[in-house]
Amino acid sequence: MTRLALAGAVLACFAGAALAQEKTRISFTIPAGVTKYTAQHTLPVGDAPGHEVRIFDLVRTFGADAPKIGGVAIKEMHSVGYSDYTELNGPGHAYNVMTMANGDKIFSHAAIVSHNAAWSDPSKKGGENKTSGPITGGTGKFVAIRGTVRNASNFDPKSGSNESRYWIEYWTGAQH
Repeated sequence: MTRLALAGAVLACFAGAALAQEKTRISFTIPAGVTKYTAQHTLPVGDAPGHEVRIFDLVRTFGADAPKIGGVAIKEMHSVGYSDYTELNGPGHAYNVMTMANGDKIFSHAAIVSHNAAWSDPSKKGGENKTSGPITGGTGKFVAIRGTVRNASNFDPKSGSNESRYWIEYWTGAQH
C-alpha cells in the first residue's frame, strides 16, 4: 500500500505541474491621445497649500494595434480611483477593468505613488506616478487569471493628459 500511495502522490505532483501555466509578460505604451478623464472631482483639504483629494474616472480605448492577453486584444481599460496629493505629491489607489475584444473582463487594483514632475525637472509639468497591484480575476476565458499589473504614467489632471507605460505579468491555473 505504501508504494501505491507514493506512486499516487508522484502522479498528483506531475498532474499539478501540468495544469500550472507559465507566467506571461507583456508591455505596452498608451498614448495620451487614447486616454480620457470622463470625470474628476477635486476638493481642497484646507490644511496646507495645494493639498487636494481627488476622485477620477479614466478610460483608455485601444485600436487595431491593441495589446493582447491570452491571445485576445484589449479593447478598453477603465480606471476609477482617488488621490490624496499635495502639489501632485502623494498616494492614491485605482480599481481597473480591462474589457477584452471578446467581451470578457479582467479585474485589478493598484496602489499609486505620485510626485510633481517639476520638482526633479523644472521644464516638466504635471505629475509622474508608478502603480502596482494584483490581477484579481476576470470573466469568461479569464475567470482564473491572476498576476500583477505595473504602470508608470505622466499625467496632468488640469489638462486631462495621461500617458502610460504598462507591464503585465499573468498566468491562469495554479502557480507553484
